[in-house]
Amino acid sequence: MSARQAELLEAAYRYALANGLADLSLRPLATAIGSSPRVLLFLFGSKEGLVKALLSRARTDELAMLGDKKGDEATEDLPNAIERIWAWLAAEEHRPLLRLWAEAYARSLTEPDGAWAGFAKTTVDDWLTVLAGCQAPAERDTAAGVARRTLALAVLRGALLDLLATGDEARVTAAVKQAFPSSVTGPG
Repeated sequence: MSARQAELLEAAYRYALANGLADLSLRPLATAIGSSPRVLLFLFGSKEGLVKALLSRARTDELAMLGDKKGDEATEDLPNAIERIWAWLAAEEHRPLLRLWAEAYARSLTEPDGAWAGFAKTTVDDWLTVLAGCQAPAERDTAAGVARRTLALAVLRGALLDLLATGDEARVTAAVKQAFPSSVTGPG
């Protein structure tokens, strides 16, 4: 990726975080980031190519967050990891990224071709891999272990959607803590 392409991708990413991708139009985007539609098409091949690059950029942030928040795999258990991940997800400053994630996830389900192809499945796989790393090997490699991390992901994903819809952080956080009480805070 050229320096100019990387610079415009970062600017377009900030724009997408603020405005979403649903009604993305190249002309307003290009104006907002100090470029032109022609330059964006040249650098990214098409609008679809730009959207794919933006989704990849968002996934990079998501994976970095998951890597930072999962804790020490050798000492952390799944409930403690969920508590740490939820604290990050619930933070107000992360809502733009999470709204973008929710939009991309939903679009991947309703428009499974093109730029959105595979985004939802890939993000599920990413999260399950990280959550597996927070389980002891004896649990991780069992059907029950797979089911437990799938439940954890379902709780986190559902809680995130609820939080984004309502903004009721206290209520949703209490529900997450009740679903997976950690050894740090106890039942919740």
